[in-house]
Amino acid sequence: MPAKEATWTTDRIELLKNHFAAGLSCREIANEIGVTRNAVIGKLARLNLTREKKPDLRRVSPKASRPRSVPRLQYRILRRLFSEAPPVEDDQSIQSEQHCSLLELSEERCRWPINSPGEEDFCFCGNQPLHGLPYCAGHSRLAYQPGSSRQRAARG
Repeated sequence: MPAKEATWTTDRIELLKNHFAAGLSCREIANEIGVTRNAVIGKLARLNLTREKKPDLRRVSPKASRPRSVPRLQYRILRRLFSEAPPVEDDQSIQSEQHCSLLELSEERCRWPINSPGEEDFCFCGNQPLHGLPYCAGHSRLAYQPGSSRQRAARG
């Protein structure tokens, strides 16, 4: 049985150093030498060969990472909703004439639960929801009530 050949011969190490100095990527060096990318990365680490980190040229803003369209749309809907009608005090004042079961729920029905789960008369509101929200106008006023002035100050 033939003995296994060493992965890092002196010739390969010299090629590694030359390619690294030339600026080739670890993937390119691996292809040239005939070893894996991880083998190149490991050998570079053991030889203490590192590259200078390039500055990140992209503009990174904290707000750019999150999608903004949906929350802004919902905010505008809720702002208009609260400016048009006074806040709802309780669930009893909302007329739900299209009660539906869990199996009948869809995008076109309010998802506000009526009564407690497990009760015989448990169902969902079923009214037409506001565009972009899961609840009808009355239940949206209940679900999305503006916070106190102290909460708004804490959010900025």
